[in-house]
Amino acid sequence: MASFEDELKRFENVIRRLCNLALVNKKIIVRGKENIVKEGPNIIIGNHIGSFKDVALLFRIVPRPIFFNANKQIFTRQEFSFLVKKHLHRHLKRFGLFLNFLLNPFKFLFVDYVSSRIAKVGTIPVDLYAHDKRDAIGRCEEYMHKGRAIVSLQGRGRVKPKDSNPYVALFGRGASIVAHNIYKNEKISVPVTPLAIFGTQVPFLVPRKILLNIGRPMFIKDYWAGEFDETVERFKNALEAAVHRLFLDLIRT
Repeated sequence: MASFEDELKRFENVIRRLCNLALVNKKIIVRGKENIVKEGPNIIIGNHIGSFKDVALLFRIVPRPIFFNANKQIFTRQEFSFLVKKHLHRHLKRFGLFLNFLLNPFKFLFVDYVSSRIAKVGTIPVDLYAHDKRDAIGRCEEYMHKGRAIVSLQGRGRVKPKDSNPYVALFGRGASIVAHNIYKNEKISVPVTPLAIFGTQVPFLVPRKILLNIGRPMFIKDYWAGEFDETVERFKNALEAAVHRLFLDLIRT
C-alpha cells in the first residue's frame, strides 16, 4: 500500500499547478526560511487568513512533505460544494452567488477531484464544531511517531474585523496537546514552528505581495509545568504570542 508521501509525490504536478493557480498575481516574500525544520517530527502553526491560498503558500515554501489539518467538510463532495458557495458569497456577495452558478460545471469537477483524493495524501480531518477532537489529535501523534511534519493553521481562513486581532485568531489547544503527549510518553520534544502570514486575505487574482515570517522552533519542555492543563495552556499562549510578534514584524516594515 502506498504511503502518504508516495501519494503526495504522485500528485506533485497537480498540486504544483493548483498552487500556481491559487497564487497567481501574488509575489511571495519569505523571512526566516532558515527556521524550517527539514526532517523529523515537526508541527507548523500559524494564522489562517487566506483560505486555500495559505495552503498553496506552504506547499510552495516548505521543502518536505507536509500534512494539513483540515475541515472535515472538505472530505465530502456535498459539504465541500457548500463551503465553496459560502466562501464566494462571503467575499463577493451576490456576484459570488452568480459566479458559483456560472462556474458550477467546473466547480463540480474541482470539488469531486479534491474531496475524493484529499484523504489519500494524508490530510487529517478535523471537526471544527466538535469539542472532542481526540481522533484528530491521535492521528497527529501517529504522524509525529513517523517523523512527519503537520500543519495546524489557526482560524477559519479569513480576516474577522470584529475580533481584537482580526489577523491572528485565538489559538486552540490541539498542537500543544500533541506536543505534550509526545514529550510525556516518548520524551521527544517536538519542534513547533510558529509562522505568520499576511497578504493571502486579498481575493484570488488580485495582485498583491504575500509576506511570510517563519520563527524559530519552540519546544514544550521549555514550558513544562508538571500538570497537563497548565503546561498545555502555557505552551498554547506562548505559540500564539510568538505568531503575534511575527505578524507585527511583517506589518511594521
